[in-house]
Amino acid sequence: MYFALFILLFLVLFWTIFLHCRKKKIICRVRCMDRCQKCSLLDELAAPLGYTYQCRKGFFSSTVDAWQKTAGYTWLYDYMAPRFQMVLDALPVYFDYQGKTWLIELWKGQYGINTGAEIGIYHADRLLSEDEYKTALFNAANEDEMLPCTLHLCNKGETYAQLSEKHWWLTAFLPGRFSNPSDLSLTASICSPDDEMLDAFYGGLCRAGYNINDIAIQGNCISFVFHSSDDEELSFLTRLRRCRSQCTNLIFCKLYLCITRPFVTTQDRILYLYYYLPAAFRKLLRLRRFHRRLHRKNGSMPPSAQHRQGIVL
Repeated sequence: MYFALFILLFLVLFWTIFLHCRKKKIICRVRCMDRCQKCSLLDELAAPLGYTYQCRKGFFSSTVDAWQKTAGYTWLYDYMAPRFQMVLDALPVYFDYQGKTWLIELWKGQYGINTGAEIGIYHADRLLSEDEYKTALFNAANEDEMLPCTLHLCNKGETYAQLSEKHWWLTAFLPGRFSNPSDLSLTASICSPDDEMLDAFYGGLCRAGYNINDIAIQGNCISFVFHSSDDEELSFLTRLRRCRSQCTNLIFCKLYLCITRPFVTTQDRILYLYYYLPAAFRKLLRLRRFHRRLHRKNGSMPPSAQHRQGIVL
């Protein structure tokens, strides 16, 4: 019995020393990399998942050719979000333009251990009635349909992310930040190609609950602030799921900060996590996981993503 206890203690001691040495080696490895190497590696790791790392700003954003473009959008994505630790406020704006029903939707909230925001631009292949909005599949805007967008995400007045780009899905995700969606405000600016779309989008915003004083128009660009969606429309079960997911998100966010505490900057923390706990790193970058799972079931994930997913999945 004493011999078995001695062996157990020896193994525990050996494993502790091994993990300590491994941790020191990884810390040294990350610290020896220059900033360009870190940013390049993060871009390489994020690319198969449709993201790029904004090195100067410290957050991930989606690429124009992200595989998620093939998924399009349906209301089911928002409905399923809390089941995948995504607790979001959403603002869908529907309007008709050139024989199609368009959807420009804003999201803000907590994506696992990431605080983030999104602006998505989609359209159906025909005009839809309001009864069809929650059942229709909206396609992502094509390259010639993308719009110049700006998002400015704040938490109680503190700027978290600011980004401007011509896109179909403009996003910003900040690892290690925990936020309640109600504390976030998203200032969006979206530019239309002509007056017809500008007027149609303006009408959609009015139907979504905005009044004249909430909307600023300069040229062909509309700017407005998305504060919070109406929680009263959520069912009790959905609110319960959101609460449970937020508790999980808070715990994992604190664990992430604790595990990566040898470092301060975002890129150092993420790379340390990548070398030290690859499984946790993979979870960090699984944003919009429901899209990916749906495509796996349908077998429609782009070949390039299927081939390269082994790098980070």
